Amino acid sequence: MPWHSMLVLCGSLLAPAAAVAQHAGGTAPPSTTAPREAAQFDFLVGQWELVVRPKAAGLAARIHGAPRLLGTWKAWRAFDGWGIEDEMRIVDGSGNPMSLSHALRVFDAGTQKWTQTLLDVYRARFTTATAERRDGQMQITGRGTDQEGRPVITRVRFYDISPDSFKQQTDRSSDNGRTWDEAVLRIEATRVAATAPR
Repeated sequence: MPWHSMLVLCGSLLAPAAAVAQHAGGTAPPSTTAPREAAQFDFLVGQWELVVRPKAAGLAARIHGAPRLLGTWKAWRAFDGWGIEDEMRIVDGSGNPMSLSHALRVFDAGTQKWTQTLLDVYRARFTTATAERRDGQMQITGRGTDQEGRPVITRVRFYDISPDSFKQQTDRSSDNGRTWDEAVLRIEATRVAATAPR
């Protein structure tokens, strides 16, 4: 096909999209510059080593204590400065994989909160959540399902945040927030690098 015919074809394909953009009800285009609040999750950017402590459950765990798991967490800036993307891996004491999760976190200027999606890779489960920075902590509330497929609400709190460390605690409710099982998972993170490879 000659180049001028290709140009006409491309122009005809793009024209309807341009017309829609010009006549979108008079709404202003969205801002493409990330606000300063979009840096609230920057404390997570880099590479981290983790000590992971699940809550002791069952008789054996209550007698012998909860297992001490290890992990890594890496995060990087994404979405033209509007958010971050991160990946966490947890292994047992012998290095066997226990969990792999991948999160997309983006700041919503309209609600002044974070919207995030977390993929539990090994179980093929997605969890959606919202987050906001309050009193020096990042607080997240999400909805998902447990291992039996029942609905759960989680609340996650990042706290004691410093340039080289942070802590995280996860609480869970199986009755739509009426009661909470607190500290079902605790994480202590220590920075090992300021940047992380993808």
